[in-house]
Amino acid sequence: MDDTLKHLLATENAATELVRKAQQDGERLVQTAVQEARSQEERFEKRKSELHTAFLEKSSQRATQIVAEMERRFQERLSQLREEADHNEDRALEAAFQALLGPDDAGGT
Repeated sequence: MDDTLKHLLATENAATELVRKAQQDGERLVQTAVQEARSQEERFEKRKSELHTAFLEKSSQRATQIVAEMERRFQERLSQLREEADHNEDRALEAAFQALLGPDDAGGT
């Protein structure tokens, strides 16, 4: 029976040691995860201004493209309106001459 007790005591000690090692490993894993999270947070904080700058540059480029497109459309529409105005001016002058000269002189006699 003495051997059985010694064996049980040795087994209990081995189990206690395994539990202690497992707890240490668990604590080490938690500490490693915490350190990694802090490290990643620090990297993010360091890059935050870089990311913000990149975002602003991209936004600025997009805004410049939009403004250029709007300017192009404005110039196209302005050109169309000027053409229509020239055409309407010619018609208006013709109508004014007709009104001044009267219907009899329209033939150019």
